[in-house]
Amino acid sequence: MNSRDLSRRTFLRMCGVAAAGLAVPAIGAEKASRPNFLFLFTDDQTFWSINALNNPEVRTPNLDRLVKRGTVFTHAFNQGSWSGAVCVCSRAMLNSGRYIYHARRDLEKVPLWGQTFGAAGYRTWITGKWHNGPRTLAKSFKAGESIGSGMYEAKDQYDRPKPGGVDWKPWDTEKGGHWRPTVTDFDPTAADPSKCVVNPHTVEQHTTDLYADNAVRFLKAQAASRDPFFMYVSFNAPHDPRQSPKEYVDMYPPEKIKLPPNYLPEHPFDQGERYTLRDEKLAPFPRTPEAVKVHIAEYYAIITHADAAIGRILDALEATGKADNTYIIFSADHGLAVGQHGLMGKQNQYDHSVRMPLIVCGPGIAQGRTIDALVYLHCMFATTCDLAGISIPETVEFKSLAPLLRGEERRPYDAIYGAYKDFQRMVRTEDYKLIVYPRAGEVQLFDIRNDPWETKDLAEDAAHADTVVQLMRRLKELQKEVGDTLEINLPTAGASRRSA
Repeated sequence: MNSRDLSRRTFLRMCGVAAAGLAVPAIGAEKASRPNFLFLFTDDQTFWSINALNNPEVRTPNLDRLVKRGTVFTHAFNQGSWSGAVCVCSRAMLNSGRYIYHARRDLEKVPLWGQTFGAAGYRTWITGKWHNGPRTLAKSFKAGESIGSGMYEAKDQYDRPKPGGVDWKPWDTEKGGHWRPTVTDFDPTAADPSKCVVNPHTVEQHTTDLYADNAVRFLKAQAASRDPFFMYVSFNAPHDPRQSPKEYVDMYPPEKIKLPPNYLPEHPFDQGERYTLRDEKLAPFPRTPEAVKVHIAEYYAIITHADAAIGRILDALEATGKADNTYIIFSADHGLAVGQHGLMGKQNQYDHSVRMPLIVCGPGIAQGRTIDALVYLHCMFATTCDLAGISIPETVEFKSLAPLLRGEERRPYDAIYGAYKDFQRMVRTEDYKLIVYPRAGEVQLFDIRNDPWETKDLAEDAAHADTVVQLMRRLKELQKEVGDTLEINLPTAGASRRSA
């Protein structure tokens, strides 16, 4: 070991890195040649929302740029939620690398994603939604701007549209919501980490534009720097209230929107909190085709607005001259129903809600490639460490996807686990999905390969009885792996079943 290695290790140990359990990366290339990372994160964006991949109705020219430039994981999933705020749990797993129930327990105890990059010499920076508390924020980033709320309520956003209802225009700034967000400044030097967010103030600007402006400024400031950076740009869009400028709303006349094949006026049974969940109160019961089309149109509009902001960030990165040495990752914390299966929210185990887009671009990443292996969003912690040449902390449980990005064929997961509170449990393979509703006494089986919209429940089909049993066995194995202690069983013969 030379003196440079010794002094650096000593310095990091003095800063508390070793005590935090972070692996100290070896000294390698000069700072200027180390790759940068730009993480672009949306909220509530389902996997079927990108034009170039799967949806010709929605306009996403800048996400299409990333699809063309990088590799797409077409089957990326969220592992679940112990809370109605699914985003909180997904982000906890993403930033800790821990499985769902381990993340709930260990979030403030383990090395975090940004913290790991900071210890490796990266300038770590955040703007937008964090939603996992100030202490973890202070651990994760060295700088940031405009830390956003978990969500923004708007006047008259619920129980619409319906005859004689409220007058709602997504571009009406007087409704508040995204148009007048309250954000805080970030002081990572605060002696008390719980007080690192300061100066709450209301901004007269859409959240999407605010965060994009911040990101563009940061990139301009980084142009002359030799320090590698790790940017975490977390939009509130397209989370409700689905508000965007009129020019974007006008792109999507509701009468021209197609209903999804799995549209239902109401879910066949109460899957848990159906009438009490905040998300489900956005539209009236039952869901009419007209109401669903309005919500989908507004959903597309705010996605296209966010896409334009992402385009500005990508252009700013190009202008720095550092784009070729920057890994760009685009994803969302989970998906959303927006009228599918009679639901509006994400507190369910259908693919539209547990599956999100995941695109990776950058040095050595194949362009225009898709990978259909089952993966988790939360693999990004380990994956980016691999790409950066940083040792993955031992506490990280989700696997690195770098081998897949390098072209290796071995798939990291044979099945995906999912949970929502103690209302739902799910296991999904490449061929089938089993959803169990312990409280409701219901079970569903879908042939995912031949019925991707999950429209035909095969659970009571005798021809699939063995598949149900096998998947139930696999689900229980995964429960043990992720720390799920809920006891679940298939409904017994003669148990109450829905008539639908």
